[in-house]
Amino acid sequence: MCGIVGVTGNDNAVKILVEGLQKLEYRGYDSAGIYVNDQKGNDYLVKTKGRISQLREKITPDVHGSTGIGHTRWATHGVVSVDNAHPHFSNDDRFYLVHNGVIDNFQEIKAQYLSDVPFKSQTDTEVVVQLIDKFAVEDHLDAKAAFLKALGLLEGSYAFLLMDREQPDTLFVAKNKSPLLIGVADGFNVVCSDAMAMLRETHDFLEIMDGEVVTVTPDTVHIQDAAGKTVERKPYHVDMNADETDKGTYPFYMLKEVDEQPNVMRKLAQTYLSEHGEPQIDDKLIKAMQAADRLYIVGAGTSYHAGLIGKRLFERLAHIPTEVHVSSELAYEQPMLSDKPFFIFLTQSGETADSREVLVNVNDAGYPSLTITNVQNSTLSREASYTLLLHAGPEIAVASTKAYTAQIALEAILAKALGEVNGQIIAQNFNVRQQLGLVATGMQAIVDEKATIEALANDYLMKSPKAFYIGRGIDHAVSLEAALKLKEISYVQAEGFASGELKHGTIALIEDGTPVIGFITQAKTAGLTRSNLQETMARGANTMTIARQGLAIEGDNLVLPDVDEMLMPLLSVVPAQLLAYYTSLNKGLDVDKPRNLAKSVTVE
Repeated sequence: MCGIVGVTGNDNAVKILVEGLQKLEYRGYDSAGIYVNDQKGNDYLVKTKGRISQLREKITPDVHGSTGIGHTRWATHGVVSVDNAHPHFSNDDRFYLVHNGVIDNFQEIKAQYLSDVPFKSQTDTEVVVQLIDKFAVEDHLDAKAAFLKALGLLEGSYAFLLMDREQPDTLFVAKNKSPLLIGVADGFNVVCSDAMAMLRETHDFLEIMDGEVVTVTPDTVHIQDAAGKTVERKPYHVDMNADETDKGTYPFYMLKEVDEQPNVMRKLAQTYLSEHGEPQIDDKLIKAMQAADRLYIVGAGTSYHAGLIGKRLFERLAHIPTEVHVSSELAYEQPMLSDKPFFIFLTQSGETADSREVLVNVNDAGYPSLTITNVQNSTLSREASYTLLLHAGPEIAVASTKAYTAQIALEAILAKALGEVNGQIIAQNFNVRQQLGLVATGMQAIVDEKATIEALANDYLMKSPKAFYIGRGIDHAVSLEAALKLKEISYVQAEGFASGELKHGTIALIEDGTPVIGFITQAKTAGLTRSNLQETMARGANTMTIARQGLAIEGDNLVLPDVDEMLMPLLSVVPAQLLAYYTSLNKGLDVDKPRNLAKSVTVE
């Protein structure tokens, strides 16, 4: 969840590090720091609490160098403070280390090896850098040997970037379960936890596998595996313009990403569907899914909610039983599986630690799997049997928007493809290309009504500490995502409920003025949800309705264009995203970087 950057062989190291950290700030923004040296005996450590902008303010003009490391933190061990900010350093000032992940046995290592060492921080990372220094000094080891010896004792997840003052142009890199890449540039090399951090320096990256240790100098990259053997690996090219990661004229990334959703729908249709609407999906993938007797969709947070919609799509269009599981639960509480399971992993980043833990178990059992992700060459993409890319472009706001709708749209395409080969008439008659075109047009109509949605946010959500989203069936699944969007960026205590369940306990929470927002997009349940809204109104609730045009009645607050009922979540979620956005915005909060959260959750 934190962000790592490094560079060696470039006199603009400070600028490269700070700009790289700015691109990674969505991964953590509690504190930040850099360490640089100039190969002439001058080095500089700058750390601060808060955002990258505050780090910039602390970097004086004399801070310079050609090799350095940087980090932006999402706190795991210890409070947010300068002492707990990275880089951490050994007591003799020889070694400097930045780290993503969690070392599970750091307390045991501290007690066994470092009981006489004074510590400046509360972090697991400082334990590692002090351990490396201890081995280097007491065992007379060079930096790499001391690093390897320390790695052999660690349990948990890590992405490490280490510097040694005695080898000032060298970066030592290692990873286990946390993402890290080497960028190959013109006359220098870089390291980053996400390619977007270094797109202004290079588009060519080397992936690093778990257990590998890499030595990086300005003109060499040496990879060795866990057995100590040299690994030869060619870089892959990231076909992304660095400008895609900028906000442009938008005040926040979230609003930009909401507005990009119509184009994402069109991009998916162009990528995965022929002009006549036939799915263009790898035959091997379809055959592997066709051989399964049950699908298991795995996700966390927003991706889990997209999976709830996917379940309905696969069961309706492909007629295959489908279960949806929260990845952090499935990793340690596996249910009884069917005889021929097939696993689908939904993840924006492709690095979600909880989902990756499930995938490790799936691979150990020999089950086939598919990762649907937004990030090429990400860990879950590499380790699954198959991959489908979302092609949504960079999603930087912590609150996911376009990745959610892209996941649902791609699930619909995949479900149609599977349903067709299974001979399902409903799939054969479902023109998904046409429907995604209608969805794109409908999304555009909704985002063009921002003023109306902002007014509703002000009327219904600004003054209440709590809110409820309700619906039945597929609308209930959307209500869960709508509530998550509101709570994570506006701090309103929002919950999504199956509307029929309100009377079984939750209605006790309704007070005068409590906002209750109902989704009404499914013909079979529209009347029932309206009745449930009436029940809350009788208890004083302030109700809002988001209804599909064919089911709308006079007085509905928002009326959505008509598309196929199965794809209505692609439209109904958009006003919910904007309601959350405007509630956060008008409260004066940081929409893109809500408190206590970060993007790309790489810790369990």
